Amino acid sequence: MPTALPPVADAATWQAELDALRAREKAATHELDAIAAQRRRLPMVQMPDYTLVGADGPVRLVDIFGDKRQLITYHHMWSPGQEWQCAGCTGLTSQYTRLGFLDAYDARFVIVTQGAIDEVLAYREKVGNRMEWYSTADSPFGADVGAPPGGGFGFNVFLRDGDQVYRTWTTGGRGAEQLSFSFALIDVLPYGRQEDWQDSPDGWPRSPAYSGWLGSEQIARLYGDTRD
Repeated sequence: MPTALPPVADAATWQAELDALRAREKAATHELDAIAAQRRRLPMVQMPDYTLVGADGPVRLVDIFGDKRQLITYHHMWSPGQEWQCAGCTGLTSQYTRLGFLDAYDARFVIVTQGAIDEVLAYREKVGNRMEWYSTADSPFGADVGAPPGGGFGFNVFLRDGDQVYRTWTTGGRGAEQLSFSFALIDVLPYGRQEDWQDSPDGWPRSPAYSGWLGSEQIARLYGDTRD
């Protein structure tokens, strides 16, 4: 258990310190609004007519949109034949359980990965994932958007105009964590992520990076099909 504690202050001092922090938080919010405005002004890149594989067989990329004009894809890292896939990807995508709100924004959100579809769907059930998955194992799509076989993860966003698909935005690395809620919740805790690379006061609990992350097996135990 940690022994270090934040200093104790009277309510007025605490409020003054909070107000100073809130000014920075609001400035960051305004900057994120400006970044989003710049994102909406990005050009886009025309995409070829890719074919992926879903639960019901081959499907064109444009048809994955369904009746929506916008599509978000998360590219899940995949190691063929492995029982447990990337813990970071498994943990990130396990957060997305209620995506119906995207309907109001004319958008869908799906997972794509380099695994063979039968293996992919079995893993999806095993870890309790609720999203729709598609395989790029027989398509250059993943490699063309930064997720080749054996590596690569992240988000891509596409816009459909009739039968033509365009790529509008992408992010990976720590950019991906901005689209999850787990780190946002952890970062408001007094001890934060407790990872040794972070700027924390002396005496705060510290562990190697990623040591607090759930492994894929733990995620499956919490959310997945554990009949075997």
